[in-house]
Amino acid sequence: MSAFTGKQSTPSKAPAASTAAENLKNVKHKVIIMSGKGGVGKSTVAVNLAAALAKKGRKVGLLDADMHGPSVPKLLGIPNLPLTVDDKGRIVPFFVPPSIKVVSIAFLLSDRDSPVIWRGPVKMGAIKQFLEEVEWGELDYLLVDLPPGTGDEPLSTAQLVPSPDGAIIVTTPQDVALLSVRKSINFAKAVGLKPIGLVENMYGLECPHCGKMIQLFQDGGVAKATKDLSVPLLGQLPLSPDIANSGDAGKPFALGSDKAAKAFDEITKKIIEAVEGKGG
Repeated sequence: MSAFTGKQSTPSKAPAASTAAENLKNVKHKVIIMSGKGGVGKSTVAVNLAAALAKKGRKVGLLDADMHGPSVPKLLGIPNLPLTVDDKGRIVPFFVPPSIKVVSIAFLLSDRDSPVIWRGPVKMGAIKQFLEEVEWGELDYLLVDLPPGTGDEPLSTAQLVPSPDGAIIVTTPQDVALLSVRKSINFAKAVGLKPIGLVENMYGLECPHCGKMIQLFQDGGVAKATKDLSVPLLGQLPLSPDIANSGDAGKPFALGSDKAAKAFDEITKKIIEAVEGKGG
């Protein structure tokens, strides 16, 4: 695949342009992961949701559409490899066992430290290409990790995804994050995205000595926001060194058996129930 270097390009053997809807016709469910601001753990939730769904037997695609902070490859332990195309000119996603296909803007960069210095149309061209020309095949879920915020990039990306099932909004308990999450929920509703629910990340710190939860931020704000805006609270994840270390190691914590993994398993069950209409 030709790299994006300032102008839109396509693979040299690319097939005739197809619509995203046609390319994703064998994808049962499309779920968008979003946040009102960066640094709240949106990509961590996206990666662990992909791992948890795969653990439950689902075939999952994960599109890292966060242009300026593509962290999905790092969180999954994927090496710095370029995207390739098959003999039909289709972009081949990176496969993570047992059943996760991954595409990230990071795969288009010469190295992981290279910034993405592209104007809007070029960035949207890349996302459009990922939706239309990647060989996603048959999937139970395509998860799209949006850029943070409610501006042009998340708006355009959300509108490029055909017939999404809804959006999962990730936040933290701080007031400044809650200001943004309210905007995110209203953003989702404004563009026709059903808010599947809210994941509260960094909810307290478990004391390593007594096991009690220490509230580092004001408690109750997220619960109030979900009540005010009629959006379900899917679950709460602790501020945990194990979660941070698992991300650095490229091993999703959702595959473990500690409290955080069990909490995420409950979150995943609620998402499956909301999307598929049955428990996980």
